[in-house]
Amino acid sequence: MKRILALIILLFISQMPTASATTPQRLPVEAFASIPDVSWMALSPNGKHIASLIVDSEAEVPHKIVALFNTETGQFHIPLKNNHQRYTILTLNWASNEILLISAMKPSKRFGKRANETVLFKYNIKTGETDNVLTQKALKRFKYVPQYKHQIVDLLTKDPEHILMSVGGFSQRVNEDSVIKVNLNTGKVTTEQYYREHVSKWITDQQHKVRIAIYRDPENTEYRVYEQGEANSDLRLLWKYEAFTEDAVTPLGFDVNPNTLYVKAYHQGYLAIFKVDLTDPKLTKELVYSRIKQDVNGRLLHSKITRQAIGVSVGSDNEYHFWDKSYQQLSSRLKQALPDTQNYLIQLSKNERRYIVFATSATQPGLYLYGDRDANSLEVITTKYAQLTPNVLVKPKAVNYQARDGLTIPSYLSLPKGIEAKKLPTIIFPHGGAQSYTGDSFDYWAQFFANRGYAVLQMNFRGSAGYGHQFTTAGLQGWGKEMQTDVEDGTRYLINEGIADPKRICIAGASYGGYAAMMGAAMTPDLYQCVISFAGVADVEDLVKLSRFYTNHEMTKKIIGDDYNALYERSPIYHADKINVPILLIHGDNDKVVQVSQSRDMYRKLDGLDKKVQYVEIDNGNHYLSNNQHRLMTFKAIDEFLSKNL
Repeated sequence: MKRILALIILLFISQMPTASATTPQRLPVEAFASIPDVSWMALSPNGKHIASLIVDSEAEVPHKIVALFNTETGQFHIPLKNNHQRYTILTLNWASNEILLISAMKPSKRFGKRANETVLFKYNIKTGETDNVLTQKALKRFKYVPQYKHQIVDLLTKDPEHILMSVGGFSQRVNEDSVIKVNLNTGKVTTEQYYREHVSKWITDQQHKVRIAIYRDPENTEYRVYEQGEANSDLRLLWKYEAFTEDAVTPLGFDVNPNTLYVKAYHQGYLAIFKVDLTDPKLTKELVYSRIKQDVNGRLLHSKITRQAIGVSVGSDNEYHFWDKSYQQLSSRLKQALPDTQNYLIQLSKNERRYIVFATSATQPGLYLYGDRDANSLEVITTKYAQLTPNVLVKPKAVNYQARDGLTIPSYLSLPKGIEAKKLPTIIFPHGGAQSYTGDSFDYWAQFFANRGYAVLQMNFRGSAGYGHQFTTAGLQGWGKEMQTDVEDGTRYLINEGIADPKRICIAGASYGGYAAMMGAAMTPDLYQCVISFAGVADVEDLVKLSRFYTNHEMTKKIIGDDYNALYERSPIYHADKINVPILLIHGDNDKVVQVSQSRDMYRKLDGLDKKVQYVEIDNGNHYLSNNQHRLMTFKAIDEFLSKNL
């Protein structure tokens, strides 16, 4: 344990700059806007190799490549360099000690329109060969080439030559997947589970049998959970519920006992973990783990040795909640060694003697550490962001304020270092993905703003996830209404507290956050001095109408609404004439979540009204700024805009 603590202390000392910790240190845009130096790590089953995604900084355009490190010899090498203009690598998984699985995304065309599709590669560390998991010969069996070819259902740990994958292409309908068994040596494909009507997800048990089917009819928002004893046998209905009701039951996985299923369901208004005996006719849910006034949204964890369910990947005292004592002990020791970070046991070897920990916090962008339980050692492998160190980052403060109807809005306030928290230039930064949430973890956007001297308020407006059923459903069809006034009330809270300078406030956001930013400037023209929208929704009516061509149309209507006259009234583009402050619009033209037409139309409307508008369109840019150059372009434009207007 002393060795562990010494390593951590030495690492932090070596990263500290010579300037005083209280002196604001303005970092270059690249420090925040570059994609992570390391973004994924996977430990081979025998614990001898660590595969990682690292940035090829020597390339003309920095991008992600795969790297391999031998934990026994210390050798490090690059097994393959991908064509970054064609592929963006997403994840790494070991199928065996020899085969590394690499999922990637690439741009393509579907029905004459630009789209993204995924692919799964296999890399053999002995032969050095890389191939598609689904060969051209195998794909000839499909009715059409599926768009998503990367989804692994089960790695079949006892059968390293095969994996189970979930793919479409056998049914003419989208979102009706079959489960196929793929031989990683020969490429041979056999169908393990045939597609069923409107079943989009399959779950295997710990004996690797396909047992659970998740059904959703695109004509409504009803979900059904079915169980079968064997693949392709008769389905038994377990639960049926409407989306966003307290009857919702989400299967997480099985215990080693094939009749014990763990599920996520509501307990006293908050999501919790239960287990269910499938032989019980009443399907009684036995409470396993809950949190006080917080949802539990973690995934189920299993022992690699016994295959028993041992915990969930979210906890109160530690990052994981284990009900198995041996894992509780390991988690506690990690917390003793790394008390100031959240420590995630992201990988264990097959015998669980070696492991990888990802340690992170609001002020620690990420450390990857390699542990050996036999040697009683824990060593730092690398950092996620080399240019960002704890002493230059800020810790957000949890704050609550009251919305105008009395609802408590949980939020986080980040203040710039070394500056008194009085009448600061301020960024109001509502989160994207309207039903996502803001936490106290590392956020490169918020840290960038704080490093530039701005106070940053991030609020969990009603509808955000994590705060129980009542809070989440309070945001249904609340775009431009209560969800919006929650953001405004947060702005006025900071002004009343004397933290924000009322003459220097900018509202910024991405995706839904971009919508909220534009709508905020339109609804309260005198409250903000500038607006930043990345991939924001300008026309809500158009967003809902466009969803008619996708299987999520009914769900979109339930979340946003389908009164088109009302939706148009709650769209920033309808109120463009009221926006009287400088506005920056940024959008990628290959965005598949929010169409680029949203920002294009908003720009044309504002420009036609002679408003102070700047538009940056990113060639082949997506919704997630996954390209290094795109991220740099975006943040440099934001930096320049804020310097000029705030």
